[in-house]
Amino acid sequence: HMDFLATILPWIQIVLSVLMVITIILQQTSAGAGGAFGGSDTSINYTRRGFEKILFRATIILAILFALSTFATLVL
Repeated sequence: HMDFLATILPWIQIVLSVLMVITIILQQTSAGAGGAFGGSDTSINYTRRGFEKILFRATIILAILFALSTFATLVL
């Protein structure tokens, strides 16, 4: 059972890291697009809505899962 986890954890980390990079890049492009349509990046109160909010939360979840998988790799 431990051999299976030791074999699959690096692949899980690769997938999580690629997904995390994609969500971060999508956040950067959506922030740039907001400014192109009259939004300003200098506003103090900034509220994420819709797809941007989903991306933000997905990035946090992916980062936590990546950290947990890294910790699991160290324990094994």
